[in-house]
Parts: sequence; structure tokens; C-alpha cells
Amino acid sequence: MTDTITAPRGTTTRATDSRVTARTTTVKKRKSPRRGGSHTIAHIVLGVGGLLMAFPFIWQILMSLSTNAEVQSVVPTFWPAELQWQNFAEVFNRMPFLAQLKTSVLITVIRGAAQIVLCTMAGYAFARMRFRGRAFLLAITLSILMVPSQVYLISQYQVVQGFGWLNTLAGIVAPGLFSAFGTFLMRTAFLNMPQELEEAARIDGANPWQIFWKIMLPLARPSINVLAITTVLWSWNELLWPLVVSTYSDTMPLSAGLATLVGDKTTDYPVVMAASLMAMAPVLILFIVLQRKVIDGLASSGLK
Repeated sequence: MTDTITAPRGTTTRATDSRVTARTTTVKKRKSPRRGGSHTIAHIVLGVGGLLMAFPFIWQILMSLSTNAEVQSVVPTFWPAELQWQNFAEVFNRMPFLAQLKTSVLITVIRGAAQIVLCTMAGYAFARMRFRGRAFLLAITLSILMVPSQVYLISQYQVVQGFGWLNTLAGIVAPGLFSAFGTFLMRTAFLNMPQELEEAARIDGANPWQIFWKIMLPLARPSINVLAITTVLWSWNELLWPLVVSTYSDTMPLSAGLATLVGDKTTDYPVVMAASLMAMAPVLILFIVLQRKVIDGLASSGLK
């Protein structure tokens, strides 16, 4: 008579679990080299893409340290024979760089502050307040986005000329104190906020200004950051309007002053590149310092 020995059920279950765990570990080990290879390929692609995007900036730096003959040579020389650091000093002899830098900073600060104040108030009024003619005024404001700025350039010039603001800081700043884009951006931001917050504030006895200043405005900080970023970049790089309204080099911003370095017959390209780098430096440093806020503001606002 043969005795049959039966293993406990728990022992069989533990053995099965150990086999499944061993198989899962083996599958993970087999898949890990593939994942590592895909990550390597992605890093290579991103590195090549980053190098292609940074190459114009690197080329600009090398041109600013070259001679004009090396820049205009038929076979371009990637690395200059001798670094020409005097090109940066020559910029101050060719243009009133410090005066134009001061003008650019003032234009950017004034426009940025004005657009933050005016566009946030207008956006809140269009989003939360009910008044007669709101839809008509909003349609007129948004229609400005559909018209190129060059269309009303002559009318703006005539208005500035009538005020006697030609070749002045006020003449350059005035058309950029308000923007339809900023109003549309802030209106969208206030529309996306919960209505219950405003209703609760009214029940607590807050007036419209207190609701806007203490409740809505802090919540709209990411969109305000986006508005400030776009205004700074647009004001710093604007070229056409400063060239039209200012003809004296001392009253020009840097964007217009760089255009005067390009001659009709000959152009000293290394000096132009050196001046461009010096004009780019303040905004580049500002971006590096506020990089996290810039990225967070763009991501939270959904601006593409």
C-alpha cells in the first residue's frame, strides 16, 4: 500500500508566487536594455536639436571676435585667427550705447507697468462686470488683434506729432501703454476663476475694488507673469515704431540704434554683432534669473 503525501496548500501558493516573481524579474531585466537604449537615442536627438538652435548664437559670438575680412571671406572661417576684443570697445565709438540702453530700459519698465495695470483692470471689467456696451467694446478691442500694426502707423505718427512728442521718450512709449492681447489674456484668466469666490466676497461685504485687488488679482499672478514677459520682450525688440518717431541717435532705443550701424555701402559686421550681444545681455540675464517663473507662468497660462 502506497502512502500519498500531499503538500499543504499554502506551500503550493508560495511556490507559484515565487515563480511569477522570478518571471517578472526576468522580463524586467530583458526590457531594461531597450529602455536604456531609447533614452540614449532621445538624449542624442535632443542634444543635436539643442546644438542646432544654439549654433546661431555661437556663430554670433565668434563673428563679434573676428575681423571684417574674416567674416566676409568666401570660405567662412569658423574660428578667428586672433580674438578681436576691441570690437566691443568700438561699439561705444560708433553709437551712444549707454544713452540708448537707458532709453530701452525706461521704455520697457514704463510699458510693462502700464500694461499690467491697465490690461488687468480692463480684463476684469470685461470678464466679471456687467455694463451697457460691454460686448461692443470687447469686439472693438479684439478686432485690433486682426489688424497689422503697420496699418495705423501713419495715424499714430500724426497723433504723436500733434502732441509734439517726436524724438521724445513719451512719443515712443505712448502707443504701447495698452494692448488688446493683454486685455484678452487677462479676461480669459478671470473668466476661468470660480464664480463662488466672488459671491462669497460679496456676502462678506467686500466692494468690487476689494474683490479685484485682494482676491482675483493674486489668483491671476501666473497670467500677469506671462503678460509682463511678453511686454518686456516686445518693448525691448520693437524696431519699426522707434525708427519712425525718433531720428536722433540720443533718443533712440537700442533696437533702433543697432539698425543705424548698418551702412549703405559697407558694414562692419563684427561691430554689429558685438553691439547685438551687448544689447541682448540685459534680457538674457533677466531670463536666467527668472527662468523658473517664466516657465511656470507660460505653463500655467496655457500660452503656446
